[in-house]
Amino acid sequence: MSIGFELFVAGLASVAGGAVNALAGGGTLITFPTLTALGIPAVAANITNTVALCPGYLGGTFGQIKDLGGQRRRLLLLLPAGLIGGIGGGLLLLNTSEDLFRLLVPYLILFASALLAVQTPVRNYLGRRAAKKNGQAGGVSPGQSAAPSGRISGAETAAAILVAIAAVYGGYFGAGLSVIVLAVLGIVLDDTLTRLNAVKQFLALVINVAAAVFFVFSKQVVWHVAIVMAIGSIIGGFIGGRLAGAISPALLRRVVVTIGVIISIIYFVR
Repeated sequence: MSIGFELFVAGLASVAGGAVNALAGGGTLITFPTLTALGIPAVAANITNTVALCPGYLGGTFGQIKDLGGQRRRLLLLLPAGLIGGIGGGLLLLNTSEDLFRLLVPYLILFASALLAVQTPVRNYLGRRAAKKNGQAGGVSPGQSAAPSGRISGAETAAAILVAIAAVYGGYFGAGLSVIVLAVLGIVLDDTLTRLNAVKQFLALVINVAAAVFFVFSKQVVWHVAIVMAIGSIIGGFIGGRLAGAISPALLRRVVVTIGVIISIIYFVR
């Protein structure tokens, strides 16, 4: 297989993955299997995929930066948890043999597909819970921190611990990470879904960047593929944003979940 064809396929997959992430989430279920299909070893494919998709998380965080207003204390508390967990997951991946990781891949993809499948119900539940607790859909007003100042509360401590655990998964594989983090934040912390979603986006960026920076020194990043995919994911994210009103995220999510299940079955058979 020529390098030119490999880059072309990886580029197309990253554009599709970036668009899917922008519209519904689950882009990794497209990009990672593509890399392994191109003959890249599973561990190296996962590492390359993590490094390549980081720009997309950066764009998503900046897109919700206004909703992070007034949450400085919360972000400073959860930031170390995301960093430590992301690096921990990356370290765990680098110490997983190629054979063992290939054995785990179908389970990871199936788990990620299940997370994507429950994303809408989880968001709906958390939205109703936040509205009920705050007495109205608007909840906490923008710029007002939902967390009390001074001592760290039990809820904040629990959030940090659970985020760190989720971050280990994010650094190890990552598909469906946003669903886990949002569920943790929504169940433990009292705030509006909009503000918690912005924190989730920030943490997803932190976790992936932490793992990606760690991976840069692993000598397992396939750089020519990663660079093309990074550009493709940015383009795909832009395309996805433009198509947001024309394509049903719920329908696209069902398609991606179906693809994920099929791919996991193929891996099981292989």
